[in-house]
Amino acid sequence: MRIGGLLKFSLIDYPGKIAAVVFTQGCNYRCPFCHNPELVLPSLFKDPLDPVEVLVFLEKRRGQLQGVTITGGEPTIQPGLMVFMRQVKAMGFLVKLDTNGSNPDVLEKILAAGLADFVAMDIKSSPAGYAKAAGLAVDMSALERSAGLIKAAHVPYIFRTTAVKGFVSQEDIPAIRAFLGDGCAYKLQRGNLKSNLLEKYLLDGNYDFSDAEWALLASAGGLLEL
Repeated sequence: MRIGGLLKFSLIDYPGKIAAVVFTQGCNYRCPFCHNPELVLPSLFKDPLDPVEVLVFLEKRRGQLQGVTITGGEPTIQPGLMVFMRQVKAMGFLVKLDTNGSNPDVLEKILAAGLADFVAMDIKSSPAGYAKAAGLAVDMSALERSAGLIKAAHVPYIFRTTAVKGFVSQEDIPAIRAFLGDGCAYKLQRGNLKSNLLEKYLLDGNYDFSDAEWALLASAGGLLEL
């Protein structure tokens, strides 16, 4: 498994838990507003961390950390992901998986094996706007299947949309909610365009929601993060 980074302590990446964050290297999407291009574009990859060294670090933090969030990039494209998750679970840590939902076969195996204690799935936009937001054509049936697997898995989960002007509109929110179905745990969060992005043109200020525009968008959403 290619690990592109390790955050040794976080209070925000695993809800309600003190966690470390493992960033996998590589992604099958090209979302223009991605703020981790060094985990997406092979030309920006640095030498990966040794998974054994990461496990050694986690072993030393038993009793101090409660969980480990595995994010990316996109973790489910990683060979060895389930082996790594099993090793982390064997240390007594809870494991949260962040995914774009594009690999339901892998997700199904992870959930069936009880390797994920929390799942967060990114919903990039409405079905009509997905290709633009993801930066390429997307198999929506795969996403629908992943969402169904998550909802049926009896583990805590959240579906979340990072909204960037031009990629998610007020009209998209009801379509997203309809795609996910009634009663889903859903969060709409405002995109951060102040940091390094995959596509630098988004930093010119034209893709930031004004506070008034964001309030209108948020009113159409579910759970909200300002």
